[in-house]
Amino acid sequence: MIRIIIADDDIFIRESLQIMLGMDPGIEVSGLAGNGREALLLLEQGLAVDVVLMDIRMPVCDGVEGTRQIKARFPQVRVLVLTTFDDDEFIVEAIRGGASGYLLKNIAPDRIIQGIKTVHEGSMLIHPDIAAKLAGLLLPSAPPVQALAAEGSEDTEASTRLAAYGLTPSERQVVGLIAEGLSNREIAGRLYLSEGTVKNYITEILSKLSLRDRTQIAIWYLRGS
Repeated sequence: MIRIIIADDDIFIRESLQIMLGMDPGIEVSGLAGNGREALLLLEQGLAVDVVLMDIRMPVCDGVEGTRQIKARFPQVRVLVLTTFDDDEFIVEAIRGGASGYLLKNIAPDRIIQGIKTVHEGSMLIHPDIAAKLAGLLLPSAPPVQALAAEGSEDTEASTRLAAYGLTPSERQVVGLIAEGLSNREIAGRLYLSEGTVKNYITEILSKLSLRDRTQIAIWYLRGS
């Protein structure tokens, strides 16, 4: 059972999401919050939560600041940002703040449910309309993310930088595909590997780069740091 908090300043949206998500047998809505600070307070009060579904534009404490505070105090909790605003600044700041994913509210309900399950599994999830621009926002001079995973591209600057940290060619390919926003299953399909092998690669990558999770891998790669 995935336990979630819904943080949104619109009571109609909060309650609608509560009803919709509550229909899935694998999800339990544990709490509702009107802003990021209220979501943090629920966690501080001992509420057991796996994922926070976080709106961006809220009074008192918006989704970006709420994400930062929650990840600082409760790093094991995943934050999935859900908003109607396709705003460049918020996209970057939410991901930098530790969000595991970013989706727009205009997607189908089943996609939101799948998004919750995806980030709960430890994957990074970014709306397709946003993924393409994220690389340019974080690192305007970076080559296309897909280039690292393409055959014959091992001489790229990004690949050289990763090799300096001891990453193997296969691990460098996985890093590029994580930054592209692919799930473990999609990476496995792209590279003709099992999901278990992909998970093993990610464990090694996190260790070699001294990073915490997939989100940090993507940011590390895209920012060139």
